Amino acid sequence: MSTSAAVASNPQPAVDFSALKARQQSAWSSGDYAIVGTTLQIVGESLCEALDLRAGSKVLDVAAGNGNGALAAARRWCEVTATDYVPALLERGQERAKADRLPIVFQEADAEHLPFADQSFDNVLSIFGVMFTPDQERAASELIRVCKRGGSVGLANWTPDGFIGQMFKTIGKHVPPPSGARSPALWGSRARLDELFPKAVASIAATPRQFVFRYKSPDHWLEVFRTYYGPVLKTFAALDPAARDTLTDDLLALMERFNRADDGTVVVPSEYLEIIVTRL
Repeated sequence: MSTSAAVASNPQPAVDFSALKARQQSAWSSGDYAIVGTTLQIVGESLCEALDLRAGSKVLDVAAGNGNGALAAARRWCEVTATDYVPALLERGQERAKADRLPIVFQEADAEHLPFADQSFDNVLSIFGVMFTPDQERAASELIRVCKRGGSVGLANWTPDGFIGQMFKTIGKHVPPPSGARSPALWGSRARLDELFPKAVASIAATPRQFVFRYKSPDHWLEVFRTYYGPVLKTFAALDPAARDTLTDDLLALMERFNRADDGTVVVPSEYLEIIVTRL
């Protein structure tokens, strides 16, 4: 039998994106991502500067979490809409916007099916958010669709080789991802970006950046992530006690490899790509 015939007779199983999305939504709805998310605020400020946002621009923050990007854009007098498919996270974003007296519209929405007309926004952004969608091509297409011609899509995505990318690789060894799921860290590689944005794009600029995680100790970092960061929380919950101990050891070993502090605290640089996609 020829190779092509063998492939035809053994097609790859279709990916159940609905099941993947339900699983991911459950993970991000668990814990309280806002506890971790609020520490990442500087990334939102950096991305909005890279986008060179102008006052009065219409800006959409996709998979906004607790609103880091939306808040940064609103501080620059933009007209901001923030979306996420986890209502509890939008509520946390609303609390922050109210405290800072920033007029942001918060709306529940799926990043793969944005409820907006074509070319509705001058700028679209997502900070460690849209990269976690199960149907990556669909999500990328939606970002471009709702962005005006000549506008920009700004992304902050963890890289595969950075600390968070390696953390996901570590937990994946203990609880393998569902069949058909692709690593979210692929969004942090230039090659994958070229695949995701092949049309209607004038240019893609990808600049390596580092966010530095700072915690009281490695144990403090692990306590926060296994209590509040949904994917880590769910991974620990899926394991028996002995396997949890092994995962703990592996995560602390990863932390030791990246930690540049020598005083017992955590100072861990984590690489991400700051991406500006300019729409034709």
